[in-house]
Amino acid sequence: MPTLGGPELIIILVIFILLFGAKKLPELGSSVGKSIKNFKRGVDEGQEVPEDERQTTTTTTTPRDVP
Repeated sequence: MPTLGGPELIIILVIFILLFGAKKLPELGSSVGKSIKNFKRGVDEGQEVPEDERQTTTTTTTPRDVP
C-alpha cells in the first residue's frame, strides 16, 4: 500500500479548504481533537472497574478421603 507523500497531502488540504473554507478549518480541527480526547477518556473509564463492583470470591475445598 503506497504512503501519502507531500503532493497528495497538499491536494487533500486544498480540497478541505474548498469544502469548508479557511475560517472553518480551525474550528473543525478543534472539534475533531476534542472528540478524540473524549473518546479516549471514555475508553479509559470503561476499562476501570469501580471498587463497589469489584467482588472477591473465596473458594474453600475440603479434602476427600481416597480409598
